[in-house]
Parts: sequence; structure tokens; C-alpha cells
Amino acid sequence: MTSLTDQLDFGASLSVAARCEASISKLQVPENQDNLLLIDARGQAVLMLEQQPLSLTVADWPAGHVRLAVLDGMGGHGHGREAAEAVAQALLQVPACHTLQQLGEQLDALHHRLQQQFRQLHDADSFRRPGTTLTLLEIPADSAPLLYHVGDSRLYEISAETVRPLTVDHVPATAYAMHGLLDEQQWWQQVHGEHRPQIAQAYILGNAFDNPQVLADGLHALDQASLPAFLQHLPDRRALTLRSDALYLLATDGFWSCARPDLWVARWPALLGGPGQPVAAALEALYHDYRQHPPPALHIDNLSAILLRPLVAHHGNIDETALPQAAKPHD
Repeated sequence: MTSLTDQLDFGASLSVAARCEASISKLQVPENQDNLLLIDARGQAVLMLEQQPLSLTVADWPAGHVRLAVLDGMGGHGHGREAAEAVAQALLQVPACHTLQQLGEQLDALHHRLQQQFRQLHDADSFRRPGTTLTLLEIPADSAPLLYHVGDSRLYEISAETVRPLTVDHVPATAYAMHGLLDEQQWWQQVHGEHRPQIAQAYILGNAFDNPQVLADGLHALDQASLPAFLQHLPDRRALTLRSDALYLLATDGFWSCARPDLWVARWPALLGGPGQPVAAALEALYHDYRQHPPPALHIDNLSAILLRPLVAHHGNIDETALPQAAKPHD
């Protein structure tokens, strides 16, 4: 499959490539419950509908503004694909946002509207309500990129030497760490060193952070006040600094659904981080390597990825640049 961005234009400061595939296996081809949304600097957009790419134009989109998002519909709940599609389509109607407050208010309101829509279509049993991850970058033309994150899809920063996650998975291990029941090494092992498909929060579905015994309707945005000290630099909603010497990967969890995801992800700098490699070629290298050399104990899943390279630095939270290069704790 060619990159979904082949007909899109992200301007002079950003290079982007994207793909969305149901499976790398010819024997197991599940329903593709993933989705993605790309709106380029001219308002041209691509998303997935009925598991096929759909291109369209967003009216009155401001020149130079970019929106990128990956979504993973919850396979353990009914209508996961439909939930991801509904969010991707609804994001086309969300106006371009220039501040974190505006972005959060718009997307939180959309969460509640879609929650009501799916509740009316099905029943009031929240544990069977559909859900989807949503990891989104809003990149205004003249200000810092903005992150909005729900679920266990991820944003990674990949340089020639290192790879580090820029998001915190919304999973039970994170809830335990928030209550002091896991330290940094234990949290890292459970989240990045093992395959654990449970989730503690999803868009439309709601959250189990407030009370693990009850699925609350609202979203619980993890911030510096709620996260443990070793994760406080990674709140769900924040301005980012994107380095011009790094790649940024928005991806769903099919890329690390294996026995030792930390070892697999550690290969990415050598695979993707070489200087001068076009993003489309780097993304192709990721999919090709995954297909030709799948990690041990792989769990077949959908694979969606958006890879971007800032051609100039995008400045946001200045504290971001002071973080350690590797997020993995030392042994």
C-alpha cells in the first residue's frame, strides 16, 4: 500500500507519511478497527471509511494548519471499527484549534456527544459501549504543536541514537502507579516490557481511573498532579517541542503487541533514524521489517502509523528539551 499522504501537502516545514493496514499476515486478516485522520496545510484530508481510504476537503481550514491522529477501535467491545470511524469523521467538523484549552474543550465535548449517540443506538450498559484510542497532534502554522491523548496508542520520538515514548498508556499499570502501587521499573516492565492488552480509558467508552470498579462517562486527563513523579513530564495534553533532527511516530499498538516490545522498539533508531531518509521510505522500512522479521510471540493486530519529520524545529514546552534522552529507567 502506498502512503496515504501521497496527495497531501503539509507545507515547507513538515514531511509526513501514513499507512493503515489490517494485518501483516496473509493467513490472519482481521477486520481493520484502526483509523487515522490527516488534514494537510491546505485543508485536504484523508481518513478510513469501511476500511478504505477516503479523501475530501475541509471547508474554511486555515492555511498552514495541520491535524494528525491515529485511532484504534476497541476489538474487545462491539462496534470498535464504527467508533473509530465516527471519531475520525467527527474530527473533520472540529474547528482548527490554537490553544490547549480550546483543543481540550472541543474534543471533550465531542467525546460526550458521541457517547450519547452510541448509547442511543445500543443500550445503557457502559461495559459494552464501544470505544477507541485517540492520539492527536494539532499543529498550528504559527505556534507550538499540541498533543491530546486518550488510550494506549502512542507518540514516539525517534532519533539516530534513541527512541522514547512521549505519551503514557492509559492502562491498569498506570492506575496502579498513580496510587503508588508500582515504582518506575515495575511500571516500565508492565507497560513497555510485556504484552498486556487491557485498557483503563478510551474515547467514547469512558475511564476507570476515577474508580476501578465503575466505568465513568467522562475522560480523566492525566496531568502533573495525578501522575507519579517519574511520569509527570508526560501529561496527556500539552504543547510539544518537535526537533528537526528527529522523527515522530504516531502509531497503534499492533506495532508492539509482542512478548518483549521494548526490545523490538529499540530497533527503530537504526531502522528509521538515519539522516536524510525520506519519511515515506522510513515508514516503508518499518512495515517491511515488521513483515519480514516479525518479533517473537507476535499477536496479530491492525497496524496504523503516521510518521512525521519537522523540517524546522517546532517549539512548545521548553522543559521538554531538558528531559533525558531515554525514558526507560536504568537497571
